[in-house]
Amino acid sequence: MSRGLTILLPTFNEVDALPKVVNELPIAALKDAGWVPRIVVADGRSTDGTQEKAAELGLELIVQGPAAGKGFGMREGFARFLTQEDDVLVMLDADGTYVPKEMLRLLKHLEQGEYDVVIGSRLRGNIQPGAMSRINWIGNHILTWFAVALYRVFISDVCTGYWAFRRGAIQKMSLNSTAFEIEAEMYTSCASEGLKMSEVPISYAPRIGESKLGSIGDGFRILRKLLVRRLFPRPVNRI
Repeated sequence: MSRGLTILLPTFNEVDALPKVVNELPIAALKDAGWVPRIVVADGRSTDGTQEKAAELGLELIVQGPAAGKGFGMREGFARFLTQEDDVLVMLDADGTYVPKEMLRLLKHLEQGEYDVVIGSRLRGNIQPGAMSRINWIGNHILTWFAVALYRVFISDVCTGYWAFRRGAIQKMSLNSTAFEIEAEMYTSCASEGLKMSEVPISYAPRIGESKLGSIGDGFRILRKLLVRRLFPRPVNRI
């Protein structure tokens, strides 16, 4: 039986990385496994030709309303998914840090374990030299520890950008993040809704192009989101 699969690629100035990521997507293997894949780019109004490159590659393109913020783009991507009839959504950052073929492992784990959500854990996997600075490695561990302590749902990498969701999980998530705290809010929403979560170790490589993550400022923003959503399991206002 064929099953619809959305592959969501959030982008912001990823013109150099996007073709490599798309070319490495395991489309043939996905089809052999019974999936019907659809590739969607959620772009944060790139200025380097990313949108034109996405069109050249024949990808479905979402140009997010607000001019900046990964959270806006992800939420628009989720909303578009719910207007379609696909069964599962896999998201991965389109900066070359993740291995596209590893989504096969996430999908297999999602189905075999009957999970609602499966993440790819960088911190349990293979982090290549230069892929994550020492301060980011420490920060990711601290934020993950806080997340698990607050929500009592195990996860080893709360800031990962590699996720697989069943349709029902996305229907239940309530999100209002605008920037890089979106992954942490996805975790808090899944935990608050009692969704069944699991993970698989993944590889993590140096990104292609300039990093957009500000270590300390974004870390505090993520921590604040974890704390606020513990007090308010559903967003007070959805921007």
